[in-house]
Amino acid sequence: MTTTPERTARRAFVLELHEGDRTMAGLLGGKGAGLAEMSRLGLPVPPGFIVTTEACRAWLSGAGEPEGLWDQIEAAMLDLEHRSGLRFGDPSAPLLVSVRSGARFSMPGMMETVLDVGMTDAVAATLVARGEARFAWDSYRRLVQMYGRTVLGINGSLFDAQLTELRRATGAATDAELDAAALERLTAGFRRILVEHTGGDLPQDPRDQLRRAVIAVFASWNGERARLYRAHEGIPDDLGTAVNVVQMVFGNRGEHSGSGVCFTRDPVSGAPGVFGDYLPDAQGEDVVSGSRSPMDLSELGRRDPALHEELSTHLRTLEQHYRDLCDVEFTVERGRLWILQTRLGKRSPAAAFRIAVELVDEGVIDLDEALTRVDGTQLQTLLHPTFTTVEGLTPLAHGLAASPGAAYGQLVFDAATAMEWTALGRAVVLARPETSPDDFGGLLAARAVITSRGGLTSHAAVVARGLGRTCVTGVEGLLVDPVARVATLPGGVTLPEGTVVSVDGTAGEVYAGQRDIEPSAVSTAISQGTGRGTETSDRTVRAVLTLLAHADLRGHLGVMANADTPEEARMAKRFGAEGIGLCRTEHMLLGERRVLVERLVTDENRAGALAEIEALALTEFTSLLETMEGLPVVVRLLDPPMHEFLPDLVELSVTAAVAAERGTLDVMLERRLATTRRWHESNPMLGLRGVRLLTVLPQIIDAQVRALAEATLALRARGLDVRPELMVPLVADVAELTAARERMEGILADVARAHGTTLHLPIGVMVELPRAALTAAALAEHADFFSFGTNDLTQTSWGMSRDDAEANFLAAYREAGIIATDPFKTIDEAGVGALVAMAARDGRQARPGLGLGACGEHAGDPASIGFFARTGVDYLSCSPPRVPVVRLEAGRQAVLLAGTRSTSDTR
Repeated sequence: MTTTPERTARRAFVLELHEGDRTMAGLLGGKGAGLAEMSRLGLPVPPGFIVTTEACRAWLSGAGEPEGLWDQIEAAMLDLEHRSGLRFGDPSAPLLVSVRSGARFSMPGMMETVLDVGMTDAVAATLVARGEARFAWDSYRRLVQMYGRTVLGINGSLFDAQLTELRRATGAATDAELDAAALERLTAGFRRILVEHTGGDLPQDPRDQLRRAVIAVFASWNGERARLYRAHEGIPDDLGTAVNVVQMVFGNRGEHSGSGVCFTRDPVSGAPGVFGDYLPDAQGEDVVSGSRSPMDLSELGRRDPALHEELSTHLRTLEQHYRDLCDVEFTVERGRLWILQTRLGKRSPAAAFRIAVELVDEGVIDLDEALTRVDGTQLQTLLHPTFTTVEGLTPLAHGLAASPGAAYGQLVFDAATAMEWTALGRAVVLARPETSPDDFGGLLAARAVITSRGGLTSHAAVVARGLGRTCVTGVEGLLVDPVARVATLPGGVTLPEGTVVSVDGTAGEVYAGQRDIEPSAVSTAISQGTGRGTETSDRTVRAVLTLLAHADLRGHLGVMANADTPEEARMAKRFGAEGIGLCRTEHMLLGERRVLVERLVTDENRAGALAEIEALALTEFTSLLETMEGLPVVVRLLDPPMHEFLPDLVELSVTAAVAAERGTLDVMLERRLATTRRWHESNPMLGLRGVRLLTVLPQIIDAQVRALAEATLALRARGLDVRPELMVPLVADVAELTAARERMEGILADVARAHGTTLHLPIGVMVELPRAALTAAALAEHADFFSFGTNDLTQTSWGMSRDDAEANFLAAYREAGIIATDPFKTIDEAGVGALVAMAARDGRQARPGLGLGACGEHAGDPASIGFFARTGVDYLSCSPPRVPVVRLEAGRQAVLLAGTRSTSDTR
């Protein structure tokens, strides 16, 4: 039938299958669009119709049942009766239907279904009289159970308890072993539950059953599990669900009937060939629920070769039509095959890469399309080492999966012990209440990190991800006592220092003892420089390398790394980084070296402290630049708050008070306490740091810039191509930048003159405050490049500390629907993103050649990279382990962006 505009307008809420196609998933839901498309292909699909998402949205608006909806459903039922040759509610030729949800995006098991709608006492009696007693009562009890739970809201466990008791009483191992008499008793028992809990029995009017089932499916859109699933998957709440009303076909009609679920390829490995399960004498819910063990499809092929071949033919048709892995549900009724559903199949990350590339090999799709079928999140999963198995093991503790991977080691409770034990060849796991920059040495030494406090963007999480260390933060109920050298778990179990534990940073779990670990073959291949075309028997590795190479060809974004040490720089190069986009110089002065800054601010031999700082910087810069020869290295001047360099004021005050009481307080301790008090800040993250610190202690600029200049000229004199750049942090006003730039250029000129040469290094600004973004045009006149520090830009835009927010209220915000995603993980495009876009636009207008980069956590987040690509930044800088992820996602976004522009041009 051709759909006319008049018919579409008249049937706005209901469409028959032949009126839709695969492009209409927004209106028909994914399931309905699949049914419509299969009908158009001529596959054996039971007849039916679809109540559209538009009808659901109208109902969800609170206005009640949309006007005209039931009239349209009634008309569609008449058409369905005509097509099926059966009649709804007529015992002599009964039409039973399934009422199933179907959102635009797959939400497996999250919403409701009611099967066998239309079964009544009269229909059951007729079927019994025809000799189909078991089929009649099996179908009837299913309807009562589903109707009671879904439509009437009765606790499903009440039905399960009766079924379990009946199986026990009859000795039946599974539902399939219950005979007709037992199922008739079960149906009566289920109906008593309805009466006891609602005061009414199952309606005997099939149309009443249908009407209430449709409304129940609408309501399931806002069920708790559906809302949680949408929040986790980022699915909008306002889409609504379609309702598919389709003629029932029965897999529970004897030994020549059954139901199955299959895939056109293996969704776990990606291997070609039909893969799936079949359950004889069963409805589809039995296969999914796992209440009985199904047979492999190969067994169906041995039992019924003709049926298996027919199914295989339809699967080949669907895969060729959709050009992708398809997930298919089917039913066999008395030897006749019906295809009930198809959708693009969910797959493992490994399968996603393999299938995409093998479809290219088969000539089905090209490399551009293959690249769009995988993403950075999937690649990220493939890069992390994993435990060989934790099946059957109970975790000691659960926390937040802050940095993926798997590692084991002996528990230690401070950075010094971690470094000491690691130097002795021991594997260690650092456990702390929370970490600070002072713990950096321990973080570097440890194989894994556990904290009892902190969120996904806490110091421990951010640094661990940057270092590629496994990390679990916010471990519920864990008490870490660094003084007593013990960790205590909920229930009182204690773990003294030296206890071996295994940490799963991908799942956020901690296990007792040492678990075996498997390294990532993908990560190894990438870091060894294995390229596309390299022979490998591992098809997943081959697929990843192929698509990563293509992403590099297609990508417009440069991919740099955040690296502070030669070790990190070498890792970054192995993973394909095109330079260092952020070298945090404060890491050169933490740990034992922080005393140098303390000496600087106390005026205790300031000249000597500066000389040592400069000497250290010269050594570090020389090594880093040499490692990254031929590639840019962006050096950020000192940025951290002063409290990270000074003693804890409370601890030092206590020490001084105790010393005074004992009469042992000396001048040095008094001076140290006075200095700490003078520099103490109530809110150090918004205090004396970045360019402000450099203004108060400009000698630090002198030392760092002079060291970088000396390192550069010395390496260039040796013939090395080194390309350092300088970046000024936490700038809020152009006057801060101009003052810093003038001093830096003066130092560069002085060093160059001393060497009898010239030296000009690009000088940029880190845009990490809203005011910097708002005054970008003025800053651009004095900056060679901008680098967006989105971590602090998010904190200052939202007015929240990321550590406190993660620990205290962000989870509640997400559960309440106040925010959809964590703004510290994925960039907030409406707020923070708007500032970035504005600064990029205004900066480029003021200075057309202005370089643009981003170096916050968001630069390594696959979900944020599309935003940066659209904004027009030149490069992203992320932690070294994330470099392959960003390379892939940068290429993928370039293809997607080109496709969007092409579509726009065509229009």
